[in-house]
Amino acid sequence: MALVHTNVLLQALSSFTGVAVKAYNDLEKPNQELTGFLLQASTLDSLNTGSCKGLFVNMEKFFDSKFDYDCTNVKDDTTFRRGNEPYMRPFGWKRIALNVLDKYPDGNAWLGTDGWRSHSVAGEWPVSYHGTSMFKAKSIIKSNYEAGPRQRYGGGIYSTCDINEAANRYSKIFTCKETGKRYQVLLQNRINPKMRKVCDREDYWLIEVPDGTSREEEKAIVENSIRPYGLLLREVKEEY
Repeated sequence: MALVHTNVLLQALSSFTGVAVKAYNDLEKPNQELTGFLLQASTLDSLNTGSCKGLFVNMEKFFDSKFDYDCTNVKDDTTFRRGNEPYMRPFGWKRIALNVLDKYPDGNAWLGTDGWRSHSVAGEWPVSYHGTSMFKAKSIIKSNYEAGPRQRYGGGIYSTCDINEAANRYSKIFTCKETGKRYQVLLQNRINPKMRKVCDREDYWLIEVPDGTSREEEKAIVENSIRPYGLLLREVKEEY
């Protein structure tokens, strides 16, 4: 049984990217297909320049339901690590897994091994979380690293290993059209420890995308540095 209804997922993607996201099948594949890169690039406003009016997604190929996990009522005192960094599991959230296996030329080691474990394994990347407004983090954390002015291909992607920080400051909130329920949405990522820059606040990490970077260069930087592997959703029960 699906953790989240398809309509809610589509609205979550639309809310996160800032453009309408619709489902399609292989018989009616459009030109603009949502990819992991475009999902990440939405944090740089690359989609909000007027050139992108909408995106389409193949639900069966974009998501991988066998790795979904419902952490809504999960709590424990175990200390977890991923990529030799602390890992805060998304307690209280539903994690809708993205289909990322075998999607990158360097293999799957960045994901670690499947199944419950508290320890890190060789080659895996640390976990980070972010929302669509995390570019504002640089004015809050006083980073030592300047990402340049926010232009179409400038700036950078900030994320944090602290899911509560991401949720409280940067999560996107949308209202389901069918039910009227309100949801928060975040991305769960793996971040390349060789590419990130640790900010003054050590729980914030920056993937720098210099001002003037071309679209193809931006794509290469993002895909080699920070990879989304889960869409996180939780219902907002009270006024946020």
